Amino acid sequence: MELSIDTSTDTAGIALSSQGEIIAELTWHAGQNHTAELAPNLLCIMEQTGLSLKDINGIIVAQGPGSFNGLRVGMSFVKGLALALDIPLVGISTLEVEAFPYASTALPICPIQNAGRGEIATALFQTKKGKWCRLAEEHITTVEALIPEIERRTIFCGRIPLAIVPLLRERLRGKALIVEGSAGFRRAGYLAELGWSRLKSCDFDHSPTLEPLYLRRPSITVSRKGKH
Repeated sequence: MELSIDTSTDTAGIALSSQGEIIAELTWHAGQNHTAELAPNLLCIMEQTGLSLKDINGIIVAQGPGSFNGLRVGMSFVKGLALALDIPLVGISTLEVEAFPYASTALPICPIQNAGRGEIATALFQTKKGKWCRLAEEHITTVEALIPEIERRTIFCGRIPLAIVPLLRERLRGKALIVEGSAGFRRAGYLAELGWSRLKSCDFDHSPTLEPLYLRRPSITVSRKGKH
């Protein structure tokens, strides 16, 4: 059985799966309460399924980008659990999880997250000849820089800042297929499916060195006292 955990953003998720097939899934609005809510919700889903930690033989975690605190909480939790249970761990890009539901379209898929400071986090994925591919690595950019790179009909998904949706539509017109509302809801079940493909091929991450994909460090304000 595999355990998948996603604390990338204020929407958190847990999934239990067997060889990638979902047994149970829980999604909730965590806000900034990942630390307090992650373990209780894991116990809840375990109790509902009648399973226990000893049944887990692999862990999958959403690696980011996303909330600095949320990613730190989730990564620390799964690394400790993987060490305690002596089981493999794999990290999957949160942007890849957001893109994966549209893999069967065979169109380019561009997941977008707000990165602050007028910037976005994005990547590009597509299924080619039946194989799921990453065409562009996760990176920070601006919508103005992204738009000229779109050459054909592309699906835009993820937590797209509302302010840039009109710009995508205006500048790209028919080339922009924008996923909105509940259709763009990120699920831990897709994380489980992506993670299983790596677990079954023994493509594990090294737990002690696996780190969240922040793309850039958080802003830190130095106190006046610290300056002195």
